[in-house]
Amino acid sequence: MTNEMAQAAPVIYRDTVRAEWVDYNGHLRDAFYMLIYSYATDALLDAIGLDAAQREARGRSMYTLEAHLNYLHEIKEGVPVRVEVRVIEHDAKRVRVYLEMFADDLAGQGAVPVSASEQLLLHVDRSGPRAAPFDADVLARVAALCAASADFTPRHAARVIALGPRAGR
Repeated sequence: MTNEMAQAAPVIYRDTVRAEWVDYNGHLRDAFYMLIYSYATDALLDAIGLDAAQREARGRSMYTLEAHLNYLHEIKEGVPVRVEVRVIEHDAKRVRVYLEMFADDLAGQGAVPVSASEQLLLHVDRSGPRAAPFDADVLARVAALCAASADFTPRHAARVIALGPRAGR
């Protein structure tokens, strides 16, 4: 992987809403949004140098610690989707990512996302398993992706689920 590839932000994943992902209302079933985001996260792993071969060779992987999901617009079977993955924060062992899903043929929607997800991922040594610092080359790619998204404002990140100011009392 070249350094130029690692600096390209956002990482892009494309798919199409499959028949088996559609619910009784004819819309993408809620769980399958997360499946698509999971595939997009795999594309991020490839971009930072942790593809399947490298995960095996290094004995390392990434685990999802937390995920928030926003359903913004319904989409139907056969719709091509594009997920943009951005690293918005990181440290030596963790990456906070922001993913936005766009329906490429959603009439009149333009660049409006149909869904958004914020996730916290942990780099793990699988022999433990236990948290482990990124190898220097992987950390450099993570840092480059984060820097490339420095001017990006995630519209649906850092949200709290609540009914209002008195929720939970």
